[in-house]
Order: sequence, then structure tokens, then C-alpha cells
Amino acid sequence: MPRSELFPPIDPFQTGVLPVDDIHTLYWEQSGNPRGVPVLFLHGGPGAGASPTHRRFFDPSHYRIIIMDQRGAGRSTPLGEVRRNSTELLVDDAERLRRHLGVERWMLFGGSWGSTLALAYAQTHPDRCLGLILRGIFLMRKVEIDWFLHSMRTIFPEAWAAFVAHIPEAERGDLLEAYWKRLDSPDAATRMAAARTWSMYEGSCSSLLPSPELIATSAEDTHALGLARIEAHYFRANRFTPEDKLLRDVHRIRHLPGTIIQGRYDIVCPIATADELRRAWPEADYRVVPDAGHSAMEPGIRAALVQATERFKEYR
Repeated sequence: MPRSELFPPIDPFQTGVLPVDDIHTLYWEQSGNPRGVPVLFLHGGPGAGASPTHRRFFDPSHYRIIIMDQRGAGRSTPLGEVRRNSTELLVDDAERLRRHLGVERWMLFGGSWGSTLALAYAQTHPDRCLGLILRGIFLMRKVEIDWFLHSMRTIFPEAWAAFVAHIPEAERGDLLEAYWKRLDSPDAATRMAAARTWSMYEGSCSSLLPSPELIATSAEDTHALGLARIEAHYFRANRFTPEDKLLRDVHRIRHLPGTIIQGRYDIVCPIATADELRRAWPEADYRVVPDAGHSAMEPGIRAALVQATERFKEYR
């Protein structure tokens, strides 16, 4: 019977910080088997940060589990910083961490924005990758951003109503700029109120059934501020050129083993995007979870991710 539950909680065997410029310092950690197969966990958002639960997708006897909080996220400093924060720099950060830790090649594991960053890294450094496990595919295109800002109301009208209610009616013609004005305000209370509203909107739409735990995490200050500020910043200023670059460049990684896991009822990152990716990468193992939304913690998604890491044990 394939394993479907998370592995037991574990502590890191090593933690550290990596200064990457005169602004940003990144938190990183390693857990599991120091001589195991290296796997880099790439968190979502951008800006959400990683948590101890994320270590548990991997068999700690087999994997050397490497987790990095991206620029401005989680335990990296400064929290919510958008200066010198771009996809290209995050790819460079991952490569710098690989060299810092003496890793020759590693697996990539990422969901939502983490899938975006995993694809960007792998297409830039295919020779450093053993394979990819991707979940809840997001490619940072205008259609996906517009869906998040406006069209999720077709499924979650109550959550969208609370999201838009934070903005005065006169500014609702451009929700992204209206939110950015508040998320970048010099007033801390204004920033935090906007960040919490943005984060709770996303959290409310991220599971098939209501999840009080997910909503509570979304409202937590560190998570909300990193997620909302950096997400809005990326939506405004960090799209790819050309916009479908990640699809166009899939040919650079088609020789690598890949798994794409997608919730059928993912509203944050609708399945149409995952379907486009699997058509561009027909060699990848494509698994649709029929009773799940977006969150990696939904039972079906969680089981599929653990089963994927178990299958990947054959690759070294």
C-alpha cells in the first residue's frame, strides 16, 4: 500500500543564514539524511515562507531536505522587502545556496509560486536538477493574476466581497494598485491591515472545504505581511518576457523526470494552467486529485505529494 501520510515531525540537523546582498539575508535549513538525495523545497506565495510541516513530505532516511525562505519571506530578513526582489534573483539565490551547501544536483519540490520558481530554476540550470515535483501550477501570466484579483469571486463571492471591501469604491477600478498603495504605506497599521485582508482572501479560497487552520495561518502577521507585500510586488513588476516563457522553455527540462499534481477544484491556480504545462511536457507524470482544491495540506494533495516523493526514490 503506497504511503499517503506525512512523515513524523523532525528537527533540522543544521540551520544557517546566507547574505545575498547588502539588503537581503536568507534563512536556510537541512533535515533528514545528511548523505541522502538532496531535495530543495520551494515555498509558495511568493512571500509565504516555509514551515516545519514542509519537512514532512520526505522520507528523512532517504532525503537530505533543504528548505530556504525566499527574499523577504518567513525567517529571511528584512521581512516583506521588495527591493532587489525578482524571479531572476531568487533563481540566483537557489544556485548560490546549492554551491554553499556543496550539492552537486538536487530535486526540486514546489507548489503554487513554488512551481513557478522550480520551473524557472530548472530551465536556467537543468544540469543541476535530478527532477521536479510540482503542485498547483502557476506561471505568473496576466490571465492568472486577473483571475486571482477578480474572477475567484465566481466561486468564492463572500471572500472576494471582504477583499474588495477593504478598498474605497473610488479605487476599485485597479485593485492591485489600490492594495499596493496600502501595502507600501509608511504607516505600519495600514500595511498590516491590507496584508491581513489580502492573505485571508487567498487562504479562504485555497481549500475545497473551509479550513479554520488555514485561515488562522493566513491571518498571522509574519505570514500575511510577507505574502501580501511580495505577492503584490510580483504581480505588478515581475512577469516573464515573453509572458509564456516557462511554457516555451519546457524543452530544456523534458529529459528530466517530473510529476505534476493538481487539485481538480483548485480555485487559486485553476487546472487549465496545469493542463497547459502537461501538454507542453507530455513525459511528466500528471495526476489530478479529484476531490481537492489548492492547499498542499488537503488530504488528496498531501497523499499524492508523499507518494511522488516515494516514487522519486528510484532517481539519484
